[in-house]
Order: sequence, then C-alpha cells, then structure tokens
Amino acid sequence: MKTGNEEKYLKFYNSQRNKIEEKLLTSLKGKKPESLYEPGKYILSGGGKRIRPVMLLFSALAAGGKASRAYNAAVAIELLHNFTLVHDDIMDNADKRRGRLTLHRKYDVNTAIIVGDGLLAVAYEFLLKDCRDNTKVILQNFNKGLREVCEGQSMDNDFERIDDVTLNEYFKMIKKKTAALFEVCCSIGSVLGGASSEHVKRFAKYGMNIGIAFQIQDDLLDITAEESKFGKIIGGDLVEGKKTFLLLSALFKAKGAYKKDLMEVIKDKGAAKNKIAHIKNIYEELGVISDAENQIKKYSNLAMKSLGFLKTTDHHYYDMFYWLTNFLIKRNI
Repeated sequence: MKTGNEEKYLKFYNSQRNKIEEKLLTSLKGKKPESLYEPGKYILSGGGKRIRPVMLLFSALAAGGKASRAYNAAVAIELLHNFTLVHDDIMDNADKRRGRLTLHRKYDVNTAIIVGDGLLAVAYEFLLKDCRDNTKVILQNFNKGLREVCEGQSMDNDFERIDDVTLNEYFKMIKKKTAALFEVCCSIGSVLGGASSEHVKRFAKYGMNIGIAFQIQDDLLDITAEESKFGKIIGGDLVEGKKTFLLLSALFKAKGAYKKDLMEVIKDKGAAKNKIAHIKNIYEELGVISDAENQIKKYSNLAMKSLGFLKTTDHHYYDMFYWLTNFLIKRNI
C-alpha cells in the first residue's frame, strides 16, 4: 500500500527532526563543569535519525494534541536513548558509533559513565517541562521504560556467558532492551496528546511491535549493510558473539559442518573477522536472512493493526504511521 503522500510525510518528519535537533544541541548549553558537559555535547552532536523523539511527536499529534506541547518530552526521550548508547558502547567495548569514535574511546571509560548518568538527569528535567496534570503517569511510563532497558541490557550481557540461548529468550530480551523504549515514546506521546486510556494502550502496542521489528532489522543490517553507510563494522555482532535472531535461527536449522562452524562462534565467544563472509553464506544457505525479513514484516503488520482505529478517527495519521513503519523497516543504516 502507498499513501501517495510519501514526500509530504518525509518532509514533515525531517522538519520535526530538525526542531528536536535544535533543542537537543542546546540542552546542555551553559551547564558546568565542562569536563561533564563538553563530552555530553560530543555524543549529542553525532546526529542520527532521531526516530524515537519523532515517534513521540507523531503519537501526540495522532492522539489529538500539539507537537509544541511535546518537544521537551521528545528531547527527554533522545537524551535517555543516548544515555543507553553510551553505556552500551562501554559494555560492548565498541570503537565506533555513527561513524565516529565512541565516547569512552574519545575520552575514557570513567568520563563516559558519568556523562551517560548526566544525560539521564537532564532527560528528567526536560520531561517534567511538558508534564501538567499527567505527571505521575508520564513519570511511571518513563521509569518503566528505563528499568526495562536496563533489564534487557543485563539479559543481553548474560547471553554472552550462556551457550544455549533460545529464540524465545531472545525475544524476551529485545522486548526490553529495544522495544520498551519505542513503547514509552508512543505511550508518553499519546498521553500528552490527550488520548483515552484504551488508545494509549493501542499506541503502546504499536511501539512494542515496531520496536521488535526494528531490532531484528538491526540484526539483519549488521550482516547485510554497507559499512560506509552503517557507521559500524559489518559483522560486529558476530565478532562480539552476540546472540542475534540470525545466529540463533541458524543454530536451530543447521546440521553437519554448518552446525560445527556456528557452534565455534558460540564456544569462542565470537567469530574472527575473516570468518564473517563464510557465516553470512551459511545464513543465506539456511534461509535465515529471509526468516528475519519475514519476522520484520510480521511485527510491522502487528504494529499497524493496533492503530487500526485511526482509520476512522483520522486516516491522515494512520497513513503517517504507515509511512513511518515503512521508513523504519526499509532503512539501510
């Protein structure tokens, strides 16, 4: 399905992203000490699609509200997201993020830890600016998302020490580590927009399902994207021994030599860089790349199904979310 308004929605998305970018880049202005906030400005200046804050704004609008009353909450979500990225990069010992040195590589680990914590504190400051008579429910949603992201990250960390992770366990992990923050964006956005409690649940369901699709797409991009566009080393998940959808699906299907080669990745806690092309070939032979694409479609369809009520209340916003869904799952970076 095409809405016929793809260019219009992309233009609107970019206009909202630019407004968020402006507020984000001034969010730490004038704050001291520089040893804390200059590295913070570095991580925030790294760019990105700003998907999560825009999703919050889209939810607010579709719920009947105004974007102008949700910009601070949108900035709060992006600050929270960057807090998670800084700590995630430390735990993964990652060298690059969005094509630039990660914070702990440019500065040091201690600086990165405290900068991440500082971003979270500032996130709460911005979130409260948009709260009115809904402060309790918004803070509950924000805290729930923060807790679940931490739980998901901890589960992901645990998986590095466990050989026999199942796909069910993988889905439980990504629902927390990745999808929970998408859910929070849609929940808070729709609350700020004045949605009914039933519709808030529908928006939240969209966020959860599109978050799952987004993470599987991320797993897929790790092995199929162009490194110059991706901003990270291709096959990085394999090198780090990450239990992704692709690896776990391949292990379930593989036999003989393929099984042996994949089990080496598990036992060695990662693959050598010169083995990435071979493992990608195994994925292709076993059909797990197609399996990943089918799962992405499945959860994207579930996401849109939860917003079916918008067809009768305001078809324009249903089409806008349909465009956003395609934008997220068809990205190449």
